[in-house]
Amino acid sequence: MVFRSKIKWIALFVLVLSLASLLLHLSIAKSSSVSLVYYTQMASMLNTSIIGGRGYRSKKLWGAVKPLASLQPYTNSRSNYHAPSEQSNGFIYAKVFGGFANIRSSICDLVAIARLLNATLVLPEIQESTRAKGISDRFKSFSYLYNEEQFISYLKNDVLVMKSLPDNLKTSRKRNEFPIFKPKSSASPSYYLQKVLPSLKSAKVIGLVLYDGGCLQSTLPSGMSELQRLRCRVAFHALNFRPEVQMLGKKIVQRLRAWGQPFLAFHPGLIRDILAYHGCAELFQDVHTELIQYRRAQMIKKGIIREELSVDSRKQRDNGACPLMPEEVGVLLRAMGYPPKTIVYVAGSETFGGQRLLIPLRAMFNNLVDHTSFCSEEELASIFGPETTLPLDFYRPPPSKSEQQLKDEWNKAGPRPRPLPPPPDRPIYRHEKEGWYGWITETDKEPDPSPMDMRLQAHRLLLDALDYMVCLEADAFFPGFNNDGSSWPDFSSLVMGQRLYESSSSRTYRPDRKFLATVLNITRDNLYHPMHNWTHTVQEHLNKSLGEEGLIKQAIFSKPTSFLSHPLPECFCRLSSGGEASVHLVKQKDKTVYGDEEKCPDWMSDGQQIESLDSAEEGDNKWDEEIESSEQAESNYDSGKSYLDNLIDQDEEMDPND
Repeated sequence: MVFRSKIKWIALFVLVLSLASLLLHLSIAKSSSVSLVYYTQMASMLNTSIIGGRGYRSKKLWGAVKPLASLQPYTNSRSNYHAPSEQSNGFIYAKVFGGFANIRSSICDLVAIARLLNATLVLPEIQESTRAKGISDRFKSFSYLYNEEQFISYLKNDVLVMKSLPDNLKTSRKRNEFPIFKPKSSASPSYYLQKVLPSLKSAKVIGLVLYDGGCLQSTLPSGMSELQRLRCRVAFHALNFRPEVQMLGKKIVQRLRAWGQPFLAFHPGLIRDILAYHGCAELFQDVHTELIQYRRAQMIKKGIIREELSVDSRKQRDNGACPLMPEEVGVLLRAMGYPPKTIVYVAGSETFGGQRLLIPLRAMFNNLVDHTSFCSEEELASIFGPETTLPLDFYRPPPSKSEQQLKDEWNKAGPRPRPLPPPPDRPIYRHEKEGWYGWITETDKEPDPSPMDMRLQAHRLLLDALDYMVCLEADAFFPGFNNDGSSWPDFSSLVMGQRLYESSSSRTYRPDRKFLATVLNITRDNLYHPMHNWTHTVQEHLNKSLGEEGLIKQAIFSKPTSFLSHPLPECFCRLSSGGEASVHLVKQKDKTVYGDEEKCPDWMSDGQQIESLDSAEEGDNKWDEEIESSEQAESNYDSGKSYLDNLIDQDEEMDPND
């Protein structure tokens, strides 16, 4: 009996020990699941990059553009440009409507106008954030997207900036006692000097309402080159995102870099307003076509478009007016030689048509990612800040009728016999009454945006800011749509302008959509007998778009409508070429579009000329050097502590507040 009792106690002890071990292993597995997934992805990614060898790190795909290496950013004033006078002519306050690109361009124009009129600028109000209900109280209007203190301090030698109007003027503003102007994006300096300045001097305060993504024409007279440089200082130095957004944007870039290979950023440019403006509805199907046409009808009614409602979308596409579809971009990138394992980062908070349009591109590139691939919901919520909960917009059926009401309707229904009452309706599901599907199936009039819609529009500003930072840091950038000629600033053009400014030799593709449409049509017309030199034609065109030829076309087509998309030559200088041939001037309609840069000052040239000219070659060799390090990492991976382990350890040790 004693022996049996001992066996029972031993068995019970073993059972408890096994249960404790099982719970311990489950807790360890749960806590490390994220790291294991990350580890697996990193391992597969690095192994494929090692197997791919030079294909993934080819200098033909990722190397710097040598002909543009001598261009250097230089926005310092170069003439008699004094600090603003303390005795200003008055105050300018502004309301800015529109999305991310419109806001950024409008603010740059506002600063230039304030300098032109010698006025004190009040921080503009971003209407996408002020109209949103229940967003975080910590960030209001301008500070919802940008850093107020950085903006004011950087421009102290250019323009006097205040956070708000003085208290004695706020009440008068609420009563609309000050003159308000609604300038167009093509307004000339003479418009402000002749019409706005007299009102500013008499009233001491004026208001500007901006809808078109700007309030000053893109190209200014030659005598106003300092205003152009001021625009560059605002866009590329003063307009910094608030710290929380910058922190998360840097984390996304770090996590992308941790994969161990370069990445390409792609912005589809599929935005409903752009598609409606250019008549690209027939490129889509069913309800999406109706949505685009509805928006186009609104633009025609407001006078934005002076064309017919129905246009031939195929003809518009062949003329280069419509964005490149994602599957077309995938074909072009594969023709360039980018392998299927290339990391393609899809930017932009709005892709009209949804993820369905990205399926062909995802089939061609397995590593198609966006900000949701590298950010948790908690990290995204941190940049939005604490927000009040909005009630869900459930569908509310009409109130039920009482028996007496039904009897009265029956008695008043007219002579008998009458048909039987219809059968009861099927239940109405929530997804049938929410968003665009609900209203377009029930009514011809689009309803006003709900409180949740306004909040999501404000969130899109922050998501676009994250994508903007990633696109600037990408090893290559490919726009699906830019240079549209509508005078509206677009996301891709702003990215291309700042990439040109910060690193002229970076790989920024500037495709000609009209030419590419012709090339793509050749493959459709000769599906089974394609041209043998088709791939070579695509490669030649896109490679030329990276260099001087692409910049010249950008200056001709894009700069007249958006200066920030091509701030060359006003915001640049050029390092002396030494023994190389001088840069040839390229003129168009008596205007120099390329090669008119001044020589960089000595303090910039000393020690930087060789570095800048050699940076392209170093960039070409960088990927070849990393192949050797990757091979070494593979051997370390087999021996125990791998390169991947180091990356994971670094990510775990990273302070979340950094």
